[in-house]
Amino acid sequence: MRPDLIETYVRSLTTARRTGLPVTPPQILPDYDEALAIQTRVQATLGPVAGFKVGPRPEGPPLLAPLPAARVFASGAEIPSPDSTGVELEIGFEVMQAPGDAPLHQLFRPRLVMELVDTRFGGDDLEPLQKTADMILNDGLVLGPVLQGWDGHDFDTVQARMTGAGRVLLDGSATVPGGSALANLRMCLDHLGDHCGGLQPGQHVITGSLCGLPWFPVGSTVEATVEGFGAIRAVLVPRAS
Repeated sequence: MRPDLIETYVRSLTTARRTGLPVTPPQILPDYDEALAIQTRVQATLGPVAGFKVGPRPEGPPLLAPLPAARVFASGAEIPSPDSTGVELEIGFEVMQAPGDAPLHQLFRPRLVMELVDTRFGGDDLEPLQKTADMILNDGLVLGPVLQGWDGHDFDTVQARMTGAGRVLLDGSATVPGGSALANLRMCLDHLGDHCGGLQPGQHVITGSLCGLPWFPVGSTVEATVEGFGAIRAVLVPRAS
């Protein structure tokens, strides 16, 4: 790995988080391992980890990124937000016991979540590994209701409705990325290892957007329901000046 490159990314990303202003990304791209090393260094400045997001790559190990606990909110809470925030409706899994050989439904419980999305790098054409270094653009997590009585069945297509800023984003069937929430959960378990401390009880794994990546201006209230889970809401309010 290239320590100087990692240090350059860490300085840029921590500056952007401290000031709330995007920065120009370094010109040289990190490789996969360097992007994870950058995540580890940045996350160390942010405090505890609340979980991880996961997604497939065209080749090689999957995209992984920690979710900072400092930006976890209960459904309906007012969320200090930038001028524009992406909000993704997702199926998450809460870790109930340290992952092991037991069936998944004994180790996890499904929870409806919203991922908040923002970028610390300016520009419209960021490379995937730049986004990976920047926590795959994660800016927070909203925790919604738990699915009670889960028997371990998978989630592929769910019935959902989502609205915000006067728009209807979803109203009907919505498919989990890749067609299987459990496959995405297993992908995280297979590849995470001890990255940013590894997966711990009380944390969450989120498995990809049911609604694409819609963006909302500050002041918006984004609401959604998913059959079997219930309702979730994100209230985006201005950050304190």
